[in-house]
Amino acid sequence: MSSASSAPCGALPGDPPGGRRAIAMWGIGVSVYFVAVIFRTSLGVAGLDAVERFDVGASALSTFSILQLLVYAGMQIPVGLLVDRLGTKKVLVLGTVLFTAGQLGFAFSPSYGTALASRALLGCGDALTFISVLRLGGRWFPARRGPLVAQLAGLVGMAGNLVSTLLLARLLHGVGWTAAFGGSALAGAVVLVLVFLFLKDHPEGHEPAPVPHQGAAYVRRQIAASWREPGTRLGLWVHFTTQFPAMVFLLLWGLPFLVEAQGLSRATAGELLTLVVLSNMVVGLVYGQIVARHHEARLPLALGTVAATALLWAVTLGWSALASADRAPMWLLLTLCVVLGACGPASMIGFDFARPANPPERQGTASGITNMGGFVASMTTLFAVGVLLDATGDDYTVAFSAVFVLQAVGVSQILRLRRRAARRERERLVASRVETVHVPA
Repeated sequence: MSSASSAPCGALPGDPPGGRRAIAMWGIGVSVYFVAVIFRTSLGVAGLDAVERFDVGASALSTFSILQLLVYAGMQIPVGLLVDRLGTKKVLVLGTVLFTAGQLGFAFSPSYGTALASRALLGCGDALTFISVLRLGGRWFPARRGPLVAQLAGLVGMAGNLVSTLLLARLLHGVGWTAAFGGSALAGAVVLVLVFLFLKDHPEGHEPAPVPHQGAAYVRRQIAASWREPGTRLGLWVHFTTQFPAMVFLLLWGLPFLVEAQGLSRATAGELLTLVVLSNMVVGLVYGQIVARHHEARLPLALGTVAATALLWAVTLGWSALASADRAPMWLLLTLCVVLGACGPASMIGFDFARPANPPERQGTASGITNMGGFVASMTTLFAVGVLLDATGDDYTVAFSAVFVLQAVGVSQILRLRRRAARRERERLVASRVETVHVPA
C-alpha cells in the first residue's frame, strides 16, 4: 500500500499541506524580502542626491551598485549553508538587523567612505533574505506550488522596487536625505518584530531530518553534493543567462542609455524603467502559472526569454544602421522594456531546476549556488559596459554588445546540461515514489 494514496492530486510524498497558516507564515517571510528590496533599490532614486551629498563623480557613484552586488553574490553560498544549518527564522532575523542597520547608517553617513560601508552592510543583510524566503515556501507549501510561490516572491520584490521608485523618491525630495532614509528604516524594525514573534520554520509534523554539522567538513559536503547535481548547475546557468540584461538596465545603465543615446528626457526615461518593473510583475504571474501546470515548459520559457531579449537588443542597438536613423523609435523602446520585464521571472525558473535536484536538507545551499549566477553576470556586464563606454567615447552600441557575449556563454552551458539534468530529475522522482511503498510483515 502506498502512503501517498491519500495525498492531494499531484502531491509528492512528505509534502507539507499548505493552507491559510502556510500563507500567513510565507507572508511574514516575504514581507522581509519586500522591505529588503526597497532598501536595495533606494539608491537608484537618490543617485543625483548622493553625488551632491558626498561630492563624488560617476565612477564613485557606480561603486555603490557594484559593491552591493559583489557582497550579495559572494554571500549566496554562505547564506544557503546558514539556512540549511540554522533554519529560516534565525537567518531572517539576522538579515533584517543587518539591512536595517545599513539603511540607518546610510541615512546618517557623513562621508563617502561610511556611506559605502553602510551599503555593503545593507547588501549583506539583503543577501540573507531571498534564499530564506525560497526555503520557507518549500517548507510550508506542496512541491507542485513551488514555481508559483517562487514567482510570487519575485513579484513582491518588484513591488518593493516600485515603492522605492514612486514613494521613496517623493519622500527624499520632500523631507530630505536623512529623514527619508532614516524614516524608511522603521519598516525594517516592523518586519523584525513580526519575524521574531510569529514566524515558524515549518508546520508541525514536517520537521527536517537532523543533519550532523561538522564544521568545514559539513560545508564541503553540502557544496560538493549540491554542485554534483546537474539540476543545480543548470539552474545556475539559467539564472546567469536570463537575469542580468534587466538587472544592468535597471540598476545603472538604463537611464544613461535612454537619455544620452536615445535623447529622452529624464522623466520619460524614468517611466520606461517603471514599465520594466510593471512588466516583470505581470510576466511573473504568467510564468509561475505555466511552470506550475506544465513542468516541461521551464526550458522553453527560459530560452525563449533569452532569444527575445537578444533580438530586441540587437534591433534597438542596430536601428541606426537598419533604418538610417540616429535613435530608435519609441514603440521599439517600449517593446524592449516590456521584454526586459520577462528577465526576472525567467531567472526564477533556475530555482525550479535546482529544487527537485536536491533533498530538503540541501535546498538552501543549492538555491544559493543558483542565485549567484545572475548576480555574477550582472557584475561582469556592469563592469564591461563601463569599460567599453570609456574606451569608445560613449558608444552604447559597442558597450551593450557585451550582453550578447554573456548570453552566448550561458546558452551553451544550458544546452550542455539540459539532458543530464532531465535524466537525473526523473531518477529522483522515481526513487521518491519507491520509498513510499511499504511491504507487509
